[in-house]
Amino acid sequence: MGILPLVLMFGIMYFLLILPMQRQRKRTQEMLGSLKNGDIVQTSGGLVGSIVSLTDDVVVLRVKPDNVKLQVLRSAVSGVVNPEEK
Repeated sequence: MGILPLVLMFGIMYFLLILPMQRQRKRTQEMLGSLKNGDIVQTSGGLVGSIVSLTDDVVVLRVKPDNVKLQVLRSAVSGVVNPEEK
């Protein structure tokens, strides 16, 4: 009887904390894997630019207004910006 509350607490923690984090990590990995040239992305530092070229680890972004090209790590990309949101 004494172990039942411990098992219930672990089950609740799993469904409330661990499972959502695993789903979020999977969605992020899928998003990073599906990046392609021309996508408009936002980095974790707040930069927004369009992808010019991709390698395994590095993404080259063109940032407006001066069309500056920046190299960032693929892991620094936090999301794809929808053109409809502008």
